[in-house]
Amino acid sequence: MMTLGYTRLELLRTLRNRRFLILSLAFPLGLYFLSAAPNRHELDLRGTGISAPLYFMVGLAAFGTMAAMLSSGARIAAERTAGWTRQLRLTPLPAGAYLRTKIVTGYAMAMLTLGLLYLGGLVLGVRLAPAQWLAMTGLILLALVPFAAFGVWLGHVITVDAIGPAVGATTAVLSFISGAWYPLGHGTLEDIAQCLPSYWLIQASRVSLAGDVWPAKGWLVVAAWSVAMIALAARAYRRDTQRV
Repeated sequence: MMTLGYTRLELLRTLRNRRFLILSLAFPLGLYFLSAAPNRHELDLRGTGISAPLYFMVGLAAFGTMAAMLSSGARIAAERTAGWTRQLRLTPLPAGAYLRTKIVTGYAMAMLTLGLLYLGGLVLGVRLAPAQWLAMTGLILLALVPFAAFGVWLGHVITVDAIGPAVGATTAVLSFISGAWYPLGHGTLEDIAQCLPSYWLIQASRVSLAGDVWPAKGWLVVAAWSVAMIALAARAYRRDTQRV
């Protein structure tokens, strides 16, 4: 019951943060309409076989959901600075429940971002079968696992003053390198991007095409980054708690 109560309070606190809601929800949706609306009748964006509204919908979803997941780090850093995490360790709340709550909150915000962008996609003519919507959403949520861990790691190794720029820069750079704004084509940049989970996050848009959405390489990249980031986050958390 204590864990559920703490999770509820965390969700309410996050939803009351207007600046966070604007950056995580309204900003990606606004960018989506600016990018996709002028190209709404483009059914084969740069030879990908994917319509512009669908491609940009998932691209901006990648941008918004990555920001939502990494924002857990900002909350952790702020609470560490204020001494709130130390106070929580003196309560019966399990240590793991604290981290799970941050991850659950990040996923909840990511789902809100997805929901808004899906509605935007429907407005601009995105039409998929129910199974394709579910498959695309499942792939996006899986690709966010390393970012959930990355957010926890950032919160325990970066100060509250630096966490905002770190989250913003990370989201922007990964979105650009991974092709959130336009398809990458073939070349060195695409080769680099394929080694990043953010690239496969965007590739979830390929549910509209026949064949496999993620090849074996995509699953391996996401799994490898997930394992690595979870290990780093756990190590940073243990090191931080041992100081108290």
